[in-house]
Amino acid sequence: MNTNQVIFAKALADETRQEIMTHLCCVWLSVNEIVDKMDGKVNQPTVSHHLKKLEEADLVYVREEGRFRYYTLNQEQFNVCCGLLVRNFAPNYAEKVISLDQIPVTTSTHS
Repeated sequence: MNTNQVIFAKALADETRQEIMTHLCCVWLSVNEIVDKMDGKVNQPTVSHHLKKLEEADLVYVREEGRFRYYTLNQEQFNVCCGLLVRNFAPNYAEKVISLDQIPVTTSTHS
């Protein structure tokens, strides 16, 4: 597991990657399915580029089936990297980090 905080932060910093990650939460999608969910905002080569960056940061799992690649969000990597960031940059709050079941569910604007 790649826990490089700089690679993680750079991967998260891009709004297109953030939207792609939203679509990949808890579901496996192909590149073309992701392109469709992006409603024409980006084309297939752009999605592939962003998926490569997410893969380099270990933020997605990749499954190959024939000539197709399917992606899903690596939620464990988020947990590990976010925990490292809190411990390194906000150590006084490390013990105050709330668990996922304590976070209120909000309605996403993304489909």
